[in-house]
Amino acid sequence: MVHQYQNNGYNIVLDVNSGAVHVVDQAAYDVIRELEQQNEFHTPETLRDRETSDYLEKKLGQTYSREELSEILEAVAELTEQGRLFTRDVYENFIDVVKQRKTVVKALCLHIAHDCNLACRYCFAEEGEYHGRRALMPFEVGKKALDFLIANSGSRRNLEVDFFGGEPLMNWQVVKDLVAYGREQEKIHDKHFRFTLTTNGVLLNDEVQEFVNREMDNVVLSLDGRREVNDRMRPFRNGKGSYDLIVPKFQKLAESRNQEKYYVRGTFTRNNLDFSEDVLHFSELGFKQISIEPVVGEETDPYAIRKEDLPKIFQEYDKLAKIMVDKEKKGEGFNFFHFMIDLEGGPCVSKRLSGCGSGTEYLAVTPWGDLYPCHQFVGQEEFLMGNVDEGIVRPDIADEFRGCSVYSKESCRKCFARFYCSGGCMANAYKFHGSINDTYEISCEMERKRVECAIMIKAALADEE
Repeated sequence: MVHQYQNNGYNIVLDVNSGAVHVVDQAAYDVIRELEQQNEFHTPETLRDRETSDYLEKKLGQTYSREELSEILEAVAELTEQGRLFTRDVYENFIDVVKQRKTVVKALCLHIAHDCNLACRYCFAEEGEYHGRRALMPFEVGKKALDFLIANSGSRRNLEVDFFGGEPLMNWQVVKDLVAYGREQEKIHDKHFRFTLTTNGVLLNDEVQEFVNREMDNVVLSLDGRREVNDRMRPFRNGKGSYDLIVPKFQKLAESRNQEKYYVRGTFTRNNLDFSEDVLHFSELGFKQISIEPVVGEETDPYAIRKEDLPKIFQEYDKLAKIMVDKEKKGEGFNFFHFMIDLEGGPCVSKRLSGCGSGTEYLAVTPWGDLYPCHQFVGQEEFLMGNVDEGIVRPDIADEFRGCSVYSKESCRKCFARFYCSGGCMANAYKFHGSINDTYEISCEMERKRVECAIMIKAALADEE
């Protein structure tokens, strides 16, 4: 499969199966397009035979000379010989190996607090309640969760624990105690914990900052962008906005971490479809690690993104990509999470095929110790996998998630972005279609555009070298 597109003046050709990217002139772009339409399974031999030459001359002979077409065709044949164009999909052969992997847990999302001091209007966690009750995780439950992770991590040494909520800082002493317990267990079991924290910043202070900088590998700072955007969707329960309280704290924390190992993370809705302005606002505030995600809401929610919003969203991603190129050239660059792709290595095969590992490598733990495939499934009893006392008592759920891949979803098979998004979010698929083996098309459309923009940025910056 070959995907072609034009962006910011660049003619880009992506060979989907190899991941090779080619920036070409208009003539080569037109030739490859015609070749793909003729036969997507070209070989060096078919590209060099007379039938292909005649086909191209018939299609493009009035625009390009025979000599031009012949030269381009030979270059395409050489790239095909090198495995960089018109390559076959060899990954499907690995899918049975991926399905047969044992459940080796490497990461936990600890719901340290099913409570929150904000009342974000789009919160899937219902202000921290998760379809249930408000609660704080006791130390003993968190301790059992870490023991469960160690016991089920096999030979994996590096383990990840995210303190999540609600708002984790509402249970700060337990966070500190669990980090201390984890550090003790590292020495006993030859493991290493990478702790992370997701916070809205309301309770952030110097003591928290000092501890976070010493113990947390990453910090996610929740903020939606410009003051009016943030305060509309992320108010306190009395309706007052949170921007003015939080922003100075986040700026201080980001600087204290040398602008590394954190993300300021926002959510855009149909109330701010001009979200590139929020990304730029973050940059103006001094943040270098930025993420703004599209909201996922019910179709009846007034803030939910709809299909008719996509053209505007695409324009915003294109606008942002061009601005990022200009800023990088001026030495004012910043990272935008959704434009960060690795064209040289990238994730391992299993990650490309099956994604985040929810339900198998990654689990969420409630304040009372229940285990779910990920934080977005918490409270949905059909996905309750077990608890920290008994372990996983529903291995069939893990089996279902293990079998979910880009080859179990029909729409992924014909999508050029499948090895970048790995089939998308299973929770969103279930939310909108009642099956994890499906896709949320609005999210897919945005992902395709983000991949195109990310590749264009790489091409533009490589052009400067």
